[in-house]
Amino acid sequence: MSKRSDSGLDGILLIDKPAGWTSHDVVAKARRITGQRRIGHTGTLDPMATGLLVLCLGQATRLVEYLTGHDKRYTGTIALGRTTTTDDAEGETVEESAVPRMDEGILDDHLEAFRGPILQKPPVFSALKIAGRRAYDLARSGEAPELAARRVTVHGLDAAIAGPGTVAIDVSCSSGTYIRSLARDLGPSLGCGGHLSALRRHRAGPFSLQGAVTLERLEAAAADGTLDELLLPTDDGISVIDAAILGAEGVDAVAHGVAWQAPGGTIRAADPVRIYGTLGEFVGIGSVSDTGEIRPRKVFLSANSRKSSPYVVSRLT
Repeated sequence: MSKRSDSGLDGILLIDKPAGWTSHDVVAKARRITGQRRIGHTGTLDPMATGLLVLCLGQATRLVEYLTGHDKRYTGTIALGRTTTTDDAEGETVEESAVPRMDEGILDDHLEAFRGPILQKPPVFSALKIAGRRAYDLARSGEAPELAARRVTVHGLDAAIAGPGTVAIDVSCSSGTYIRSLARDLGPSLGCGGHLSALRRHRAGPFSLQGAVTLERLEAAAADGTLDELLLPTDDGISVIDAAILGAEGVDAVAHGVAWQAPGGTIRAADPVRIYGTLGEFVGIGSVSDTGEIRPRKVFLSANSRKSSPYVVSRLT
């Protein structure tokens, strides 16, 4: 089935963001190329960073809230010996210091403190809000915003000495982890300052950079009429959520926004839950109570339908 509705293209688009572009720049460019005005992203990348940016088009924008908490994987480099105002290469120099001699064994010893659940203070130049204002706006106006440390999880952290004063890193982490903060904090641990000098996102939840396209490829697809071929189904990003399969009567009720009571069978409560018809069509997002009531929350009447093998909460007929 075509991934196009009356409002334009529907689905998930994976973009390989170029350096120097903000995430908003990429969204604006994608709107111009595709003609779809309803586009949102599931997590920003700093202008300096490159790699995977997950865009939701049309109906898929209604699922953004379910896609922002995905774990991520990055590679990058940390430049030691210099701290900056932004904790990356785009900031002004705050302090410079000599980089001590080290080998990879010493480096790995220092990395241990940054693995697992950690408390991390976000960068001053970040999009977090303080009393309704963005932290970066406060910082640019000369104020010093106080950002509380937050608990994040670094699932994996590998590093290698890539050159004089340069450390290459490979990080798998929870949503909300700032790699800039990791670079900023590693420097003092090693006895010198540090900042993030390069960053590339490779994965966000189920999405991989291998499936992403450049903006140039997107323009080419628009020119030859194959934009649909670049889109993933609307429900691809929520495949880890439990699912229920309904028969025709249940699908009809849920598709009209009406709660439906399952007639019987093995029921397991779930919230949220993906709702499908027996032909594999994606009906929407809702909840299943322990009594078997299916309550729709978001209905996708024109969402892309596809054959799938979701994890079944219960087969409801």
